[in-house]
Amino acid sequence: MRLIVRLVARDLRHTYRGAPTPVLDGVSVEVPAGASAAIIGPSGSGKTTLLSLMGGLLPVQHGATVAVDAADREWPVPAVASWVLQTVSLIPARTALDNVAIGAFSATGDRRVARARATSALASVGLATLAHSPARLLSGGEAQRVAIARALASGRPVVLADEPTGQLDAATSAVVLDALLGASGDRTVIVVTHDAEVAARCDITLELRDGTLRERRR
Repeated sequence: MRLIVRLVARDLRHTYRGAPTPVLDGVSVEVPAGASAAIIGPSGSGKTTLLSLMGGLLPVQHGATVAVDAADREWPVPAVASWVLQTVSLIPARTALDNVAIGAFSATGDRRVARARATSALASVGLATLAHSPARLLSGGEAQRVAIARALASGRPVVLADEPTGQLDAATSAVVLDALLGASGDRTVIVVTHDAEVAARCDITLELRDGTLRERRR
């Protein structure tokens, strides 16, 4: 049975050294299991900081963030999440398929299953024809799509994505969003974005402003 969890942040506070005020000032949020949520807000409002705290890339100064299943069992989010970062990290000499299969192999330990998952994930982001191209030959947008495919192929129940369509044109963004947000229901997906169209496709829109987070009603 696939594990599907909700993501919970409790009273997160974060202040960068030398800053006069906290970038996050008591942020709490719960994203239901299998839902997609967009975090929006002005540049510098702390969107990436919030995502990094929730995913364990930054140490929590105050508060807590956990993943919780239906039986109220808790996990640290890094144990159940896969990332799509703005800075794409691929192995340049390996193919797109190899790079995606790494995510699946870490979850399954089975090379054949990992390659099957990787092939499917690459197709879902429109890169089936580039499966055997070395990562070093991919454009920035193609590399970003490989990173998204890798996150999907991992099968982890949470996907955390920071501006996943930032390097993509409108048509390609639509394909990627179909794959990424189509995963919600089976996964809990949280996306930091400046793109109103991306936010509109998510189940929930959360606006971060002046250190506080509020749900934007539609």
